[in-house]
Amino acid sequence: MTPKISQFLSQKNPSTPCLVVDIDEVELRYRAMQAALPAARIYYAVKANPARPLLDRLVFLGSCFDAASWEEVDLCLSAGARPENISFGNTVKKVSAIKAAYDAGVRLFVFDCVEELEKLARFAPGSRVYCRLLVNNHGAEWPLSRKFGTTPESARTLMLRARELGLDPYGISFHVGSQQLSADAYEVAIAQAGSLLADLAADGLRLRMVNLGGGFPIQYRDDVPGIAHFGQVISRAMKIHFGETLPEILVEPGRFIVGSAGVVSTEVVLVSQRGRDEGPRWVYLDIGRFGGLAETEGEAIRYMIRTARDGEEVSSVALAGPTCDGADILYEKSCYTLPVTLEAGDRVEILATGAYVSTYCSTRFNGFAPLAEHYI
Repeated sequence: MTPKISQFLSQKNPSTPCLVVDIDEVELRYRAMQAALPAARIYYAVKANPARPLLDRLVFLGSCFDAASWEEVDLCLSAGARPENISFGNTVKKVSAIKAAYDAGVRLFVFDCVEELEKLARFAPGSRVYCRLLVNNHGAEWPLSRKFGTTPESARTLMLRARELGLDPYGISFHVGSQQLSADAYEVAIAQAGSLLADLAADGLRLRMVNLGGGFPIQYRDDVPGIAHFGQVISRAMKIHFGETLPEILVEPGRFIVGSAGVVSTEVVLVSQRGRDEGPRWVYLDIGRFGGLAETEGEAIRYMIRTARDGEEVSSVALAGPTCDGADILYEKSCYTLPVTLEAGDRVEILATGAYVSTYCSTRFNGFAPLAEHYI
């Protein structure tokens, strides 16, 4: 928790549940990534958190943007981003969204199948396109490999087809999975991309770009490698597989840029042993999986939790949200402990929740209002 957020919570005492994001911390994280990967252009993954104050700061810093929908494209344009600095990075796009983005001046689109490629050729003629590879997500806390991407063999055929369709075959992308803890995953994927670009060069098609995607991790309960380590591994792998003539490098961080900049402030609704002599106490909060903590599914993302009673005796707990849905359980197996004196009405802070929380929250499931947001 940054000093700004701590002071805001202390002085303003906002109603819970709410998300508080320190925009200055966002800038620090952006600059840290620039320092670690100076050869790369940063395309902030808008889906992580599309709040206008955050986009305003990133536009000011000169960031580019990775948008997943026409609505996100429009948000970026409204914040002052130039269309040439926006990538439409979703491999599944409605025709109306392609047309709207193209009409607005966006000329960079991703695809991973011939059907999407043909849509782009028809409704975004002449645009730069890049093909998403399917790569191993081993080491990622939140894998993304099942739904997106294609094989190197298919990508080779598709990029040649893109040229035939009058598009500009620009490059290759991949995503090693969100909250990726192993830098080796990038090295393996870069090797695949390097081999593919070499094969296409032999076919007379020279691609100019490699998009490394996102996945760069932040600290939750456990320590993670720092961004400098990822930068060193990636830079070494790029030189090994591409030599001194490097392609253009893009990265699409979302969690890394905004995750650590946010804190959810929540209230304890109930603490109960539920009539059992053994087993954990159940702590119910006024935010749960449907209130924005969707990444606790499978207990994949394990947030750090703080209370005003930290330092007192603790015991094991299960953590759950406030809804009447039996799936609204945050942690039951991840060995969380909280002070034994914790009771209804106490405030609890959930750290590093700036990414994928405000955008995951339901509109009014069980009647609960969407998560309030404060950008400071």
